[in-house]
Amino acid sequence: MSTPPSRPSYAAVLRVPHARRTFAAALVGRLSYGTVGLALMLSVTRATGSYAVAGTVMALFGATSVFLSPYRAGLVDRHGPRRALLPMALLYAALLCVLAAACERPGTPASVLAVTAALTGLCTPPLGSTMRAVWAGMLPDRRMLQRAYSLDGVAEELLFVSGPLLVGVVVGVAPPAAGVVLSALLVAAGTLAFATSPAAGALRTADGAEKDAGRPGAGHGRALLQPVLVTAGVGVAVSAVDLLVVAFAGQRGLGADTAAWVLAALSVGSAAGGLLNGAVTWGSSARARLPFFAAGLGLCLAAAGLAPGVGALVAAVACAGLFVAPALTTAYLIADESVPPGFRNRAGAWVNSAVNAGMSAGAAGVGLLVERLPLPVCFAVSGAVAVAVALVPPGRHGRPGERPGAAQSSSEAESSEPESESSEPESESSEPA
Repeated sequence: MSTPPSRPSYAAVLRVPHARRTFAAALVGRLSYGTVGLALMLSVTRATGSYAVAGTVMALFGATSVFLSPYRAGLVDRHGPRRALLPMALLYAALLCVLAAACERPGTPASVLAVTAALTGLCTPPLGSTMRAVWAGMLPDRRMLQRAYSLDGVAEELLFVSGPLLVGVVVGVAPPAAGVVLSALLVAAGTLAFATSPAAGALRTADGAEKDAGRPGAGHGRALLQPVLVTAGVGVAVSAVDLLVVAFAGQRGLGADTAAWVLAALSVGSAAGGLLNGAVTWGSSARARLPFFAAGLGLCLAAAGLAPGVGALVAAVACAGLFVAPALTTAYLIADESVPPGFRNRAGAWVNSAVNAGMSAGAAGVGLLVERLPLPVCFAVSGAVAVAVALVPPGRHGRPGERPGAAQSSSEAESSEPESESSEPESESSEPA
């Protein structure tokens, strides 16, 4: 058994038994999510010759994938990764291969591609939320969990940067459908290794949690309201940056590479903020920190609209990025502490769905604003959304099912009550919670 140090590091997180194997396997599977978007878009565009059809197919794939995520996560909570996640991933991989074959077959009707894409998205395995549930099971110490979630968030950020680059290499030597097949292989191999790991096998199911804590009720929704709404606002702000930066470059007659550098600054800032957030021992609760991160993002984004040139815009966007990963990581921590152990996957999936829904809404909304309002106003409106959601009431603290008087924030558990599981310096990080 390993004992987390008083100031745990990222290395300490990875030294926990089975952590490296489980995390590496999950990252292999999640790399598929970084490759499939571009590969599928290129494949459908090549097959149909129509960007409109490709956009419709991608919209259907994304809609069924994102908005049904909490329900798929509920299946994993109910039955465990081996019985639910693995069959889901294998079916998803098989449908991706069918979709790749359909794209390579001349004359495939657009309706067939659309229906197949929708069915494929329906089966997308919730690897991210399941990995976070496994982290929570392996790391009952809340300080260790904060670092694990930060590490997880930064790694995911890098996957979505490297995924399209990998597709670019593949399509340089093979048809775009090969990128779709690669995505299928990644998710199948990664999920198989992940679901059969000891840490994933020890993940507590909802049945076990109900015996100890009772079935969650309306209090669940109230507890999750803050992280869900705040991350939706963060998603709106982040997606707005993509279009606003392109518009900024276009208005000044700059090349497309300028927008790429600015967006890279956002990713770098987010990664740096995520690592810093995980390394800090906070004196405030996660619910108190979340509004600060959302407001910081909004104010930096509003300031970016006043940038006189590219250099200032890069700096402002990088500063905005500093708040993105910490906001998402903190929201996942709140979701985790708001539910019994057997419902962590579902809670995390709601937060993840909120981010993606916010990004979709933000892209659509900002697209309308850019054509009607000056660019600085568009930046300000996008930032105002993140500031507005920072005002959402924090809701209740603590995990449902705790004995009366035992509910507390994670930071309070770290600093004040030695009898709490999350505050024990001697808590054994290798034991599933």
